[in-house]
Amino acid sequence: MKSARLTRYAWLSISAAIATMALKTVAFMVTGSVGLLSDAVESVVNLVGGIMALAMLTIAARPADENHAYGHSKAEYFSSGLEGGLILVAAIGIGAAAISRLLAPKPLAELGVGLAVSIVASLVNLGVAMLLLKVGREQNSITLEANAKHLLTDVLTSAGVVLAVGVVALTGWLVLDPIIALVVAANIVRTGVGIVKRSVSGLMDIVLSAPDQAAVRRVLQSYEQQGVQFHELRTRQAGAQKFVSVHVLVPGAWTVHEGHKLLDQIEADIRHALPEAVVFTHLESLDDPASWDGKAP
Repeated sequence: MKSARLTRYAWLSISAAIATMALKTVAFMVTGSVGLLSDAVESVVNLVGGIMALAMLTIAARPADENHAYGHSKAEYFSSGLEGGLILVAAIGIGAAAISRLLAPKPLAELGVGLAVSIVASLVNLGVAMLLLKVGREQNSITLEANAKHLLTDVLTSAGVVLAVGVVALTGWLVLDPIIALVVAANIVRTGVGIVKRSVSGLMDIVLSAPDQAAVRRVLQSYEQQGVQFHELRTRQAGAQKFVSVHVLVPGAWTVHEGHKLLDQIEADIRHALPEAVVFTHLESLDDPASWDGKAP
């Protein structure tokens, strides 16, 4: 299954997190910069998030069973939700360390070596993040997307930290080091809140994206030109899985065979527009007033 194939990218994320965590820790130990410490702490969160992503993608790959008739795809939301929460926890820790250093500034050392190591770590994160984002969007995996956006946030904050520490080296403004760490913490909070909100929306059965809904409506409109009508169109997203249900109204004189053949065509066309979507259709008569009872707004 698709989710099973995606686990290899989770392993890549874990490997990158271990490598960058080691590099950034070295950078912090060499320089003593709290800004670089904040960068290293976020890499620890990357590692935990990568491990959680691997676990949830493995669960999501399981086929439907007697107790989970619609599969396990929603497991991905637990991964992205946890990662968002971990990001917020990391931000609190970074903020506390920054405030402490702001109140008691300390000189930095070996900045050249520390910055070089940090830049190498950021390049590793950038390469992995771009790959995960590409695959996540292609495969509609919120887990990989969340992981990729976290890594990209890490890259951006690392760039800010490197720039600030570089300015400290040139000017001797030690107070700039904890200030940039606080800015990093604020940016991490913004990213974490966004990831958590998206995860909650998924668990609450949010509708498909506007482009996906438009694709379904185009399919239905092509049949409306033939005199067929539709209502009760409902969609939802569960991890990488998309669900579409719709009531199809045909002339009352049609036979069951004719109606069933039409439903097969409609379902096939929707699946063509949205690959791997699960489509449910319900046949009703245009001539029966009861067909319109409970029509969705």
